[in-house]
Amino acid sequence: MKRNRKTTLIWITRSCVLLTVAFLIGISDNPLGLLLCYVAATALILAFVYPWRRVKKFLILAGASLIGFPIFVILHNLFYGLGEIARGIIVLEHVLGFLHAAFFIVAVMVCPPGFLIGAVGSVVMYFKDRRKCRSC
Repeated sequence: MKRNRKTTLIWITRSCVLLTVAFLIGISDNPLGLLLCYVAATALILAFVYPWRRVKKFLILAGASLIGFPIFVILHNLFYGLGEIARGIIVLEHVLGFLHAAFFIVAVMVCPPGFLIGAVGSVVMYFKDRRKCRSC
């Protein structure tokens, strides 16, 4: 159990370092900065899924990411529109602005790496399980 916790902390640290470097070099119209953000999101997801050894878990991650993308895009647009309507109501405007930005980041920066990890992990675990069953 201690080894898993240590590995998780290492992946989280990698993610934080990559995200810090991305912000230091800039992410506005900078392909390298955006790539580092995607790699940081991937490292953060890997921090929690690296001990998985079941195809089903990776398929659930891939499916949730695939379904989550359009849902988070719709929520982003919904909260953006509500924020425009609520312009002038200070607290509500800021809350809706935060929500539309958060849903945008999840849709664009978290769902694609989540789908990629889920798809690759399910294929790898499928062939690993298949090879293990042949030796039975």
